[in-house]
Amino acid sequence: MGRLILALRQGGVTDARVLAAIEKLPRSIFLAGPFKDRWDENIALPIGYHQTVSQPLIVGLMTQALDVSDRHKVLEIGTGSGYQAAVLAPLCRRLYTIERHPALLKEAETRFRELKLSNVTAVCGDGARGWPEQAPFERILVAAAAPDVPPVLFQQLAIGGVMVVPIGLDENDQRLTKVIRTEDGAETEDLGPTRFVPFVDGVVEV
Repeated sequence: MGRLILALRQGGVTDARVLAAIEKLPRSIFLAGPFKDRWDENIALPIGYHQTVSQPLIVGLMTQALDVSDRHKVLEIGTGSGYQAAVLAPLCRRLYTIERHPALLKEAETRFRELKLSNVTAVCGDGARGWPEQAPFERILVAAAAPDVPPVLFQQLAIGGVMVVPIGLDENDQRLTKVIRTEDGAETEDLGPTRFVPFVDGVVEV
């Protein structure tokens, strides 16, 4: 874990709470087969269904940009393996996470139970709809690339709230973007290049 934390520090993750959350979390349980032994590499790794567990540096930078506190209710779009959610959960009051792949969600929920993450609620659904029944959220993290700030999700963000979302459909020209909802609209900040799978509407049929 030492070399991974060093790589995160060198990559710009300086928030002590974020680093501690990543350091305490056994990344290997989010990986399968031959990839389990590569848990401490600062790279994205496949988890099936044409999805990946994000590069730890990106997880760290996105979590840091969210500036989460234990007072915040957080929405995550794209549960995937559950790794990002498991990093966020110790830092926030309540985490709601949506995954469109039923099989991935089932595996993630098993991991949440193993880790005793009692403040995480997960559902299989269409991330583009958000979670209107629980809105507004103080923080929203989107783990898929959208063409622009997703308008439905933006409306579910509290005034003063923060959304972190990759923007750009060309995987070679995506920008990690921080969005703050203001009384008058939005303020955005470019956090640098990134690479995510595209944001897809709907739920995968089984």
